[in-house]
Amino acid sequence: MKQFAIILSLLFTATFVAAQTMKLDAIIDSITVSHPVVKMYNNEIRSMDEAAKGARSWMPPQIGIGQFMTPYDVRLWHREGDIPGMGSVMVSGEQMFANKRKLNADERYMKAMSSVEKEKKNATLNELINDAKQFYYQWIILQKKITVVKENEKILDFMIKNAEIRYKNGLEKISAYYKAKAALGDVKNMQLMFENEIQDKRIRLNALMGRNAMIYFDIDTTYRLTDFTNVVFDSTLFYMTRSDMKVLDKEINLTRLKQETEKQSLKPQFGIRFDHMTGFGGQPLQYTIMGMMRIPMARWSSKMNKANIESLNWKVSAIQSQKEMMVNEYSGMAYGMRNEMELKKKQLRLYEETILPALKNNYKTMQLGYEQNTEELFMLYDAWERLNMKQLEYIELLNETLQLQVTIERLIEKK
Repeated sequence: MKQFAIILSLLFTATFVAAQTMKLDAIIDSITVSHPVVKMYNNEIRSMDEAAKGARSWMPPQIGIGQFMTPYDVRLWHREGDIPGMGSVMVSGEQMFANKRKLNADERYMKAMSSVEKEKKNATLNELINDAKQFYYQWIILQKKITVVKENEKILDFMIKNAEIRYKNGLEKISAYYKAKAALGDVKNMQLMFENEIQDKRIRLNALMGRNAMIYFDIDTTYRLTDFTNVVFDSTLFYMTRSDMKVLDKEINLTRLKQETEKQSLKPQFGIRFDHMTGFGGQPLQYTIMGMMRIPMARWSSKMNKANIESLNWKVSAIQSQKEMMVNEYSGMAYGMRNEMELKKKQLRLYEETILPALKNNYKTMQLGYEQNTEELFMLYDAWERLNMKQLEYIELLNETLQLQVTIERLIEKK
């Protein structure tokens, strides 16, 4: 029993140690490998590649057997003196030869089909990865808020205990004391909310990584704001980076290849037919051998192929217009968000260099005066309240900046 307890203790310790701190890159790598959508697309791509292996198949041969030029009167089947019987049994075989150019066109088309799915997989992964970034940065923001909240708890606890002593000695007014008590309750409530939101982000990240949603882990709270000032958000950038744009390029290529298969379908197709006859009533063995040609380019049989070719031309034009529309939309969004992000960076620096240091110094001055009985509790509480409000404003501004960064990276598909 003692050994069993030791084993359980070791397992618990191992589990605790295994609760590692994960960096964003590790989470992204895990999503790229383990998310079910990756497996789905990989299977779909494999399915198309396997189907493409049959692209060079010929038309199946046709074989037939039956009676040939046989009279209904059975008596005529038999030989009568020097007159042989009538009718025969025929075995027939037919094979159409494949057009090499048609086979090549079909093969190119079918092999290219999976290329569209590959780019769709990358586009979907881009969404998943940037969802993970969003949750990751929100987790960082929540950690920062919890840090501020815990510090506020210590400050308010100091105010309350100090005010209780002073009130007993008749040196303090009771109104500010109750405001501090209420604020302490709010602070504890906020901490519970933030911790619950962190658990939500942990669950969501676990789900994105394709593992048990309740696995415990922490994240590395370091972050870096990306500089997009020198990035040119033009068509060249989006054509190079965005998978959904590459999907459209692949679809254009696929449409052209489909056009080629339609054109090759208009070419004549050749074949051969061989018939072997075994005659009744002493008739000699006979055969027929024929060359055959299908003529799909005839006016009455080529309408569908020609209509498909013309239709595919218009489809290519539609996809080109869609590409231009998407580039214009993405470019406008990216420039607008970059401008907003640069404004928020300047505001963050203003908070870091001016606003927060001044309010912290103001609070320290009030705290020193309060400890020396030259300031009252409500003034100290007011100084703390302004500092706390601006600290939370700063953290929320940082959150908005990071979310803008994620959105821009999502637009340019930066992994």
